[in-house]
Amino acid sequence: MVELVLYLSVFGALCWWSILLLPWRPWSTREKIEPGVAKVPGEMLNDITVLIPARNEGPYIRHTLDGVNAQGIGVQIIVIDDQSMDDTAEQANLCGAQVISGTAPPTGWSGKLWALEQGLREVRTPYALLLDADIELTPGIIARLFRKARDEHLTLVSLMAEPPMKNAVERLLMPAFIFFFKLLYPFGLANNPTSRMAAAAGGCILVETQALRSIGAFANLHNALIDDCTLAAHVKRAGLQTWIGLSRAARSHRGYQTLKPIWEMVARTAYTQLRYSLWLLIICTVIMVSMFWVAPLAFLLLPAHEIYILSVLAWVAMFLTYIPTLIYYQRSPLWGLTLPIIGTLYLAMTWTSALRYWRGERACWKDRRYESNANN
Repeated sequence: MVELVLYLSVFGALCWWSILLLPWRPWSTREKIEPGVAKVPGEMLNDITVLIPARNEGPYIRHTLDGVNAQGIGVQIIVIDDQSMDDTAEQANLCGAQVISGTAPPTGWSGKLWALEQGLREVRTPYALLLDADIELTPGIIARLFRKARDEHLTLVSLMAEPPMKNAVERLLMPAFIFFFKLLYPFGLANNPTSRMAAAAGGCILVETQALRSIGAFANLHNALIDDCTLAAHVKRAGLQTWIGLSRAARSHRGYQTLKPIWEMVARTAYTQLRYSLWLLIICTVIMVSMFWVAPLAFLLLPAHEIYILSVLAWVAMFLTYIPTLIYYQRSPLWGLTLPIIGTLYLAMTWTSALRYWRGERACWKDRRYESNANN
């Protein structure tokens, strides 16, 4: 038992220091577009059509559309009403958007991708901005994205929206959500045209319309649950360049008042991240237990000199990797002390995702169930 704890402690500390020392710096916040850089009033945006898939988004859609309308002149907005049972379509009409009444997704399609497929048929502009119905944009950010795409010859530019952090649950888990995403999909690698890594954040993606059509989007990724990164992978495999970064100019205004909706959001795709593999789930569990519990807290079980040193090394690396995210989102570095709790919760969400898959439920979102026997 003592040897097992020692080995896991060494392994966990090595994992943290490996993350810290990787040359592509997955923990860094250097890939970003700041709000202050993106304020260009009256910018002409007639080359861009905003596509917003919306299902039961009545409480959010108007706020989102107000933000889009404040971006500049000539921007076109298409809201695909995905069979909403509330006033989503009415709210969109009041804001001057073109509203398409979406049909039920065909077998094998996810609801969001089918809605985007219907909207793409109506796009006549060189660029499409794929925007979630709960994302608020700071004035000028669309123009900033457009200039970045044009000046740097990028086919796809994506922003990781700032998550809500108004209550204790959000402050505990949402910065960590961004942190873990960046560990899984390092932005430095994703933005490197020579790397096979591809990533995008589905809340805000500016992409060339012709590129979407040439790669067969959205038909070629019609059943993808992690549709944003899948789209980026298709674009990159076509020999085109992508970029993803953080921004406080795109903010989610869909709050999470309790733990449950965050749990459901993560559990929806966590096992998909592991390719529905039991072995990867086991490996993930061992890694996370080693990193978040054994390495930093082993001194509570084995008060030996070597264990104290390993725990200190683990805590130092944990803080150094997580603090940039906390500082970027203006959170206290003391939240780093909660990483063992955060890691435990996210691991439990991942197991929830796996258990649901084994019961026959691939995912459940927006009152739609995706069965695990569907093509992955």
